[in-house]
Amino acid sequence: MKLTLKKTIVVLLPIIIVLFSCSKENESEKTIKFWAMGAEAEYVTKLVPEFERLNPGIKVKVQQIPWTAAQEKLVTAFASDNTPDACQLGNTWIPQFAALNSIIPLDEYVQTSDRINQEKYFPGIWETNVIDNKVFGIPWYMDTRVMFYRKDVFEKAGYKDPPKTWAELLDLSKKIKAMYPKEEKYAIYLPTNEWAPFVMFGMEAGSSLLKKDNTRGDFSSKEFKEAFKYSIDFHKLNLAPIGISQVTNVYQAFAEEYFSIYISGPWNIPEFKKRMTGNLSDKWMTAPMPGNANDYPGVSLAGGSSLVIFNDSKHKKEVWKFFEYLSQAKTQIEFYQMLNNLPSVKEAWDNPIFRDDPYMQAFYAQFTNVRATPKIPEWEQIAFAKVQQYAELAARNVMSVDEALKSLDKDVDRILEKRRWIVEEKKKNK
Repeated sequence: MKLTLKKTIVVLLPIIIVLFSCSKENESEKTIKFWAMGAEAEYVTKLVPEFERLNPGIKVKVQQIPWTAAQEKLVTAFASDNTPDACQLGNTWIPQFAALNSIIPLDEYVQTSDRINQEKYFPGIWETNVIDNKVFGIPWYMDTRVMFYRKDVFEKAGYKDPPKTWAELLDLSKKIKAMYPKEEKYAIYLPTNEWAPFVMFGMEAGSSLLKKDNTRGDFSSKEFKEAFKYSIDFHKLNLAPIGISQVTNVYQAFAEEYFSIYISGPWNIPEFKKRMTGNLSDKWMTAPMPGNANDYPGVSLAGGSSLVIFNDSKHKKEVWKFFEYLSQAKTQIEFYQMLNNLPSVKEAWDNPIFRDDPYMQAFYAQFTNVRATPKIPEWEQIAFAKVQQYAELAARNVMSVDEALKSLDKDVDRILEKRRWIVEEKKKNK
């Protein structure tokens, strides 16, 4: 019996040593959990091996979550104390998670980093991540909206260069419409189920969109009313199709000159390149948004995705190293080549892949004048549910501009009722 036991110990000893060694090795290795959405998760995974090579002892586990369920999944994870170490967030989502106290301010990391600081980013993009003077996210990639237009149609209408002012855009649109007196064709596509252009015009006119600490709608203001009337006039003057059902295929409609101007984002560059081929390949271009006065480019939206760290993470320093890696110009260019997501760091734009691409010049120029929408959790509900609704009603003459905006403000005030109460309580407790 003793002999058998001795033999067993001899046999098991090497195994025990190996297991102990592995245990000690795993203890020294730190794994950070990073959640990313859709295709971003698939492609960022390809960047991880190089990071792990450069940072021995740190592993990155990427989990893919679908865009359609991302916000709900993140809120659920927070409620159940099961958040990852870090995550990709649409920059309009940051106010919600900052309000929940689920993500941490990153100021102390930014202040000591030689790779991530405000000067490396476009001001409007960086600002989307700042709430109450604290930085809650680092821009990962960015987007905005510019004009996609038919160069050949513009030239026929007497415009060698794209319009730089609202007045020029309206004048050009009228001239384009006049070119097709007997055809059902238009100048510009401003679908009422896309809230962005209406809001962009409003911000360009000087509207804050909301007032009183973002607790009430300000859409009836002189500034927004001017912009809203301007954009709705394109529909009333028959310069833009009203119903979205009239355009079943944007690219085909653009190719057939059903409209010659479309306000859209960088995600459409590959699509237009793919579909505008043959004799159409050199007949389209991009241009920044026109301004209301002397400013050019005019205002566009500061969109994109940011990197955030969750409060409960036990590997914050390791996550920050990963963020610094993702924020290098080289890494962002590589990511762009995989997925066409525009790099957030200005240094990356010096690369010929952007500098020599004529379609990208408009985006680079536009990023110098982009602005964040109101940084409150309720904004998406306001934009998608209400701005679009009343744009549709005004475009169809169901409501006048004044009626639509007054009703919009009333609806927004109802949405913001809880926010007003919170703000008032905070003031009382000061």
